[in-house]
Amino acid sequence: MKATTIVRHTPAPPRERAVGPRPLLLACCLAWLLGCATPAHAVYAIAQFGEPKYAPDFKHFDYVNPDAPKGGTLVLSNPSRLTSFDKFNPFTLRGNTAPGVDMLFESLTTGSSDEVASAYGLLADDIRIAPDRLSVTYHINPRARFSNGDAVTADDVKYSFDTLKSPRAAPQFAAFYSEIARAVVVDPATIRFEFRQPNRELPLIAGAIPVFSHKWGLKPDGTHVPLDQLAFEQPIGSGPYLIDRYDGGHTITYRRNPAYWGAALPVRVGTDNFDYITYKLYADSTARLEAFKAGKYDALVEYVARNWARRDVGKRFDNGELVKREFRQHNGAGMQGLVMNLRRPLFQDVRVRRALDLAFDFEWLNRQLFFGAYTRLDSYFADSPLQATGMPSEGELAVLNPLRAQLDPAVFGPMTVQPDTDPPGSLRSNLLQARALLAQAGWHYRDGALRNAQGQPFRFEILDDSGQSAATQPIMSAYIRNLSKLGIEATYRAVDFALIQKRYDAFEFDMTMLRYPGVQVPGTEQVSRFGSKSADEQGSDNLMGLKSPAIDAILRSLVHAQTKAQLVDTARALDRVLMHGYYVVPQWYSTTHRIAYKRALRYPATLPLYYSAEDWIVSTWWSGAGAAQR
Repeated sequence: MKATTIVRHTPAPPRERAVGPRPLLLACCLAWLLGCATPAHAVYAIAQFGEPKYAPDFKHFDYVNPDAPKGGTLVLSNPSRLTSFDKFNPFTLRGNTAPGVDMLFESLTTGSSDEVASAYGLLADDIRIAPDRLSVTYHINPRARFSNGDAVTADDVKYSFDTLKSPRAAPQFAAFYSEIARAVVVDPATIRFEFRQPNRELPLIAGAIPVFSHKWGLKPDGTHVPLDQLAFEQPIGSGPYLIDRYDGGHTITYRRNPAYWGAALPVRVGTDNFDYITYKLYADSTARLEAFKAGKYDALVEYVARNWARRDVGKRFDNGELVKREFRQHNGAGMQGLVMNLRRPLFQDVRVRRALDLAFDFEWLNRQLFFGAYTRLDSYFADSPLQATGMPSEGELAVLNPLRAQLDPAVFGPMTVQPDTDPPGSLRSNLLQARALLAQAGWHYRDGALRNAQGQPFRFEILDDSGQSAATQPIMSAYIRNLSKLGIEATYRAVDFALIQKRYDAFEFDMTMLRYPGVQVPGTEQVSRFGSKSADEQGSDNLMGLKSPAIDAILRSLVHAQTKAQLVDTARALDRVLMHGYYVVPQWYSTTHRIAYKRALRYPATLPLYYSAEDWIVSTWWSGAGAAQR
């Protein structure tokens, strides 16, 4: 299945959980956001609310060019913080997966990028959801083939599911699939997934399971290399590309499979237009930018506003060889910010967390460093209908009132407003508020530092990726300077991506900058991000270590919402509780993708609505004169 990630909108892109070296995990996670109807017969597509946008006889998605010519080579740089890779296997926790490996694997269904909640058959050619919603049955397209020429069978689907739920796979998979009781092979072309309880997401969770051949890792003697030991063994998937060559963990080239089974499917028409796709991984953002300006690769997604304004310039831009454009997207902003590790006693008092928020001067940063390119985040669902505003609505109160005794009374008042330093506000006023809150929490200035009753100084480390430190350090220096005025000693430490990933997986950090991607239909991924159970699972998305019975109850209501109105009300209730918990120092967002590219590249006239810039380029752009470019 093609990854459909949400890009970071930041001058210094922080980590996205389940992105980086494991893009397929995020692809699966985003697919789970899709729900389904309850058909009494097999259908070609399913939608959570209403009907799928595209009719049964649709020829292609609206946002592709069905006449795009095939051919040419697309060369790209690091699509994430990854600077090297040591495996092709995206399903295990340890190691760094080569970028683009998700192009080798497909799932039973795939979504469209101009609907918020739909799924269309890919490996499956029809879908049957049981009337009681306790199972879903998929029939496999008889044309579906793996890269080795073998037919995709129900046994392969079951093998993939059982393997991913096993201890040999990354623990997130077992958590993601926990409500799927088992997979049953009905016949060689039919697979049924049985659920522990009815849930509108579960048929799509099952449909999003990446499928691989049981022959992947098969030795000549008939034994298997266990999943957690698979590294550079060639994956056997059903996707449109094959690994052509790779070099030293820093460069990899994929070749379009001329025998790809699904090229004529409506969900694939107009996609996968390049014969070859190469990724070159650079050691840091400066080397990456200079390589692009020197013509070493074809397209750059720019996250640094200062670069876009001042460094993405030169003679190649002046003579039109390189083009700069901003493309609107409707992904929703998600949450990006400085995440506190609640496992640390230092951050367990909400007054302390709120004080740290007050010390962050976004307005100064936006004027001095970002060229006014960003908007301050004030929601976990900003720039979407899921964002909570004003006082709680009747529907939100229906979710919150049963939990009133467990919640901060502020949750039932106006939505929290982020501190502002534009007049009449000021940083001095915010720091005075922060000092008062810290004093209430038992922190007072004495002997040259802010100290608690035991005399321990208020001291912590901000962990960052060295590949982005050139852009991040000025931001963190300004924040650290503000904290020092409160007597807080914060230090900034940048480490290699591989090390930072290991520290994330083991929750070995105080504070770090990352991004939870925006969603259109929140569900299971929110449980992974904020549920108490995932807080103790190494490598989980609950990096902050949040444990709250009240939030767990809201998450259960969210996952089991039966109508769109219930879903929206519950998401807004969740937004209120998270924002009033001050678990993150929110940063900023933008509503556009900034892309610089070589003039020879073309893209479809109609833009998708919900898309990652990198994936959009890989999946729907093409090379040459082709159809007219906007």
